[in-house]
Amino acid sequence: MRIEDIDRNFVTASLGDIKLHYIEVGTAPLQPYGLAWYEQEKQFCRLPQAALPSCNAGVQELAWHTAGAQLRFKSDCLNLALQVELRGPSNMAHMPASGQSGFDLYLGSGRNKRYVKTAIPPHAADRYEALIFSQERAEMQEFTLNFPLYNGVNKLRLGFSPGAQLAAAEPYTVSKPVLFYGSSITQGGCASRPGNAYPQLLAQKLDFECLNLGFSGSAKGETLMAELIAGISLSAFVLDYDHNAPTPEHLQQTHYPFYSLIRTRQPELPIIMVSMPDVDLKPEAAELRRNIIEQSYKKALVEGDKNVYMIDGFKLFGDTYRDACTVDSVHPNDLGFQRMAECLRPCLARILRLKS
Repeated sequence: MRIEDIDRNFVTASLGDIKLHYIEVGTAPLQPYGLAWYEQEKQFCRLPQAALPSCNAGVQELAWHTAGAQLRFKSDCLNLALQVELRGPSNMAHMPASGQSGFDLYLGSGRNKRYVKTAIPPHAADRYEALIFSQERAEMQEFTLNFPLYNGVNKLRLGFSPGAQLAAAEPYTVSKPVLFYGSSITQGGCASRPGNAYPQLLAQKLDFECLNLGFSGSAKGETLMAELIAGISLSAFVLDYDHNAPTPEHLQQTHYPFYSLIRTRQPELPIIMVSMPDVDLKPEAAELRRNIIEQSYKKALVEGDKNVYMIDGFKLFGDTYRDACTVDSVHPNDLGFQRMAECLRPCLARILRLKS
């Protein structure tokens, strides 16, 4: 269907000498994936509005960050542009604006996608416009556009060449989403662009809808969060909040109960427990936390759980150039995230019954 027929309220504007018809995101087939409650609430928010007042202050703010959200569609447009209004300007010293507030684009379908370009906001800007794709001949292709990791999106419009066709993307290879719950690392700090955070890398390689519930400094294993997660139909769940447990004692008190609540509600759901990857700075403290997670894992096995798995954080960064995997001894860069994804992928692929 032509974009002019999808949204009769399209806006005509020019970007340089390129004429474009802009339509609001939210109109089918431009509805975001990766936001579990979007269909009911029409908000670029990772949690339901009714639950936010009961969350800790960090989660209340970070839920509006769009880590994991993406648009997927087919089009034969000659040009594609974005008009973006963010919740605020980029302001992180240790993470580039391209990852905090940018959108990155992939072409291709299924497990065969390739990176094309990133739309990056100008310095200190909370609004921007960018041309992200051009081609000389009209050719129907599948587009995947990843949202910012560490910023929120108030408004988003996409600009298409006049008369361009727009259609829904092919279904994901995996029928139900995979959900990741964890820390700033899970949210994507400090990837250079959204598609390079480890949950997004796995989603791209294995072709599933990613629900990223990483909350920087604020994922503390609360019962409310376990209840929200337990209410979503999933293909797999990755439990990765080790880093945000304030103390080992807190981790000990919350980790198994968090797992147990979800297991009670979803007896067959594959659950992967992960310990933190940045172990080199304080290896003894990291080993203590890993052992707590291993206790949860072994207890689950003893109780007969055949759908629980564990990934040892000491292995996530590999054996060589480990000190090149983070920006600050904690948060992974692109190399660190790539190694995390490669370590997790065989286990997740096996669970999802895919070739790694």
